[in-house]
Parts: sequence; C-alpha cells; structure tokens
Amino acid sequence: MELLTADEGRLALTYARSVLHEHIAGTLFTEPSWPAVFSEQRGVFVTLTIHGDLRGCIGFPYPVLPLKEAIHDAACSASTGDPRFPPVKPEELSRIAVEVTILTEPRLLEAAPDQRDKTIEVGRHGLIVKGYGRSGLLLPQVPIEWGWTTREFLDHTCNKAGLPAKSWLEASVQVFTFEGQIFSEKHD
Repeated sequence: MELLTADEGRLALTYARSVLHEHIAGTLFTEPSWPAVFSEQRGVFVTLTIHGDLRGCIGFPYPVLPLKEAIHDAACSASTGDPRFPPVKPEELSRIAVEVTILTEPRLLEAAPDQRDKTIEVGRHGLIVKGYGRSGLLLPQVPIEWGWTTREFLDHTCNKAGLPAKSWLEASVQVFTFEGQIFSEKHD
C-alpha cells in the first residue's frame, strides 16, 4: 500500500471533521481538490474520542470503497451509528478529537495456532479474528493505548468477536493482520 503524505493525511482528517459537522450540525462545507489517492479503494476507520475516551469508532476493514467515500461513511457511522454509544450531539463536536486510520488489506496469518502470538508485532499490526460465525477487529493503536502484550491483544480481539479469550489458539479460528497509517487530532 502506498502511504499517504502528511498533507494527504491532514486532508483526510479535515474531511472527516467537515463530514461530522455536516452530518451532526448541518454545516455545509466546500469539497477540496482531491489527490488521486482518495479515489483508490482503501480500508479505513474513523475514531472519535472525548478527553481520550472512546466516543465512536466505525470503518471498513477491507478496501470496498474509494477512500473519500469510505472516510465519509465511516465518519457518519462513527458519530451516529456505533451501537455502543448514543448519537453525537452538536454541542459535543468542539470536544471531539478525530482519528483516521488508513488500513492495508488484511492478510490471513499463516502460522500454527500456538505460534500466532510470535508473529504479531504490537503497535504495527491490527487484528481480525474470525470463527464460529463471528468476527472482531482491533486497530494497531489499541494495544499500545492499553499496554497489552501480544497474547492480551489476541485475547481482547477474540473477546471483541464474542469469543472466549484463548480462541486464537484453535485451528478453526482464523487470525488476520493488517497495518494502519494513523492521522490524529490531539485534544486534551
């Protein structure tokens, strides 16, 4: 995956914030001139936080939409469609910090189940666990934020999928890795 430049990353953040204001408060914005990368299909997640606490996080793990559309849809969904939280209110917008994570395509981890933890690098890899008709995803920044080991990261990703923590040790459960390029507003 070709990485976004710093300017393209700032544009992704500015766009996600503009989409939030339009979606939540009805504030219109003028679309910028889009670099070519925003027409490429990319996986992306938009994460919203208030004072470091999660307020919404939704995205597309696979490159199913052009990046511009994926950012738009993820920002809207993170603000009003994350089932863990009530919809964002207009008065919250000034306190929300936006983070956009551009993903590489997930790849099946080709390791024996008892060796999976040895092939994952905390801080570099994000994880998807699939098994028993369920799946869960955690972004690469999550284990860093929580101070998790690789095994804890795998356990928590299983839990996110609604599976028991040690399910990643089962051959019938698949583990996928991906990487993410993170662009973030910093709010205290």
